[in-house]
Amino acid sequence: MDVKKIVLAYSGGLDTSVILTWLAEEYECPVVAYAADVGQTEDWDAIREKGMATGAEKVIISDLREEFVKDYIFPAFRCNAIYESKYLLGTSLARPIIGKEQVRIAHAEGADAVSHGATGKGNDQVRFELSYLGIDPSLKIIAPWRIWDLNSRAKLEVFAKKHNIPVPTSKKNPYSSDENILHISFEGGLLENPWNEPDEDMYRLSVSPENAPDKPTYIEIDFEQGNPVAINGERMEPLSLFTALNKVAGENGIGRLDLLENRFVGMKSRGVYETPGGTLLREAHMDLETLTMDREVMRLRDSLIPQYAQMVYNGFWFSPERELLQVTMDESQKTVSGTVRMKLYKGNCFAVGKKSDQSLYQESFATFEEDDVYNQADAGGFIRLNGLRLQIAAMQNKS
Repeated sequence: MDVKKIVLAYSGGLDTSVILTWLAEEYECPVVAYAADVGQTEDWDAIREKGMATGAEKVIISDLREEFVKDYIFPAFRCNAIYESKYLLGTSLARPIIGKEQVRIAHAEGADAVSHGATGKGNDQVRFELSYLGIDPSLKIIAPWRIWDLNSRAKLEVFAKKHNIPVPTSKKNPYSSDENILHISFEGGLLENPWNEPDEDMYRLSVSPENAPDKPTYIEIDFEQGNPVAINGERMEPLSLFTALNKVAGENGIGRLDLLENRFVGMKSRGVYETPGGTLLREAHMDLETLTMDREVMRLRDSLIPQYAQMVYNGFWFSPERELLQVTMDESQKTVSGTVRMKLYKGNCFAVGKKSDQSLYQESFATFEEDDVYNQADAGGFIRLNGLRLQIAAMQNKS
């Protein structure tokens, strides 16, 4: 492949540090190391320094946090998106924004190729590359894990040692992890055996439910058309609001998940996730919908959630079908405005109160006391008409 310049999605870890040097040697061209800040805890100065020391022509660090929350997390949560009934798509939602920025940088830097550190076994290779193809298919794509012979961690470490690449290794924490403002995931190590319980010291974003406060925490979340806009009456920008949700939910042990999921490439994989703020937000949002959303609209919308979530999980964020579903989902959110009061206690969160100017709940109709708006006698005909087919079938069976 004839390549003039490459933009590499770079984290500073073992894989991308080796890839950075390998790309420069293999293709004999400049490599721009690009790191995306999507809310992970990093020493960005150290990453910049390491990138330059290991062969990068330039290191670019893009702060994507606000955009990530506003344009990726919030749209997915307006849909109540969840994969296989449990996973809140933390990694899946981050990949398209990282890929989009990578393409922008490639254009700005005059690069004709992009590269990533995803392996040939995982979902991320698909997510990155579908993002590239969905934005600019003219860019060449280099996936080292699919073409080189450094197919093990041991070989990577030998390469790193040979090229004087500093690689932090720890036998105490052998997990592969991915972090952003929505979640942190853990894979590998002792987690590869699904019988093993995760170590408590692995978790970073939440306390264990056993060590959470003995008194419940109450929090009020205001929504406007499906988006959270305020906490306890204080309006906040998306990033600040989501950061606050992470903090209060994590302090109460909320958002831990141990999941065996089905990867897009076909294998099952075990992941342990922490999604404190996202777990709290989804519960509050769904509860407000029960107050403000029409029954049939909700049934139709709910039937589309698995398809939407699978599109996101499989990497089709920049696809016409995802965009079509997003418009449909967002149409359902026009009435989802109001306030939900949530109770947080030792790993659990549930709504204990809700109110809205868009409320479809009318006490005058639902009351068990005397009313003058509902004629109970009407229910007789309603039941007979709904039971007509059952009556006919019973008569046929009897004959």
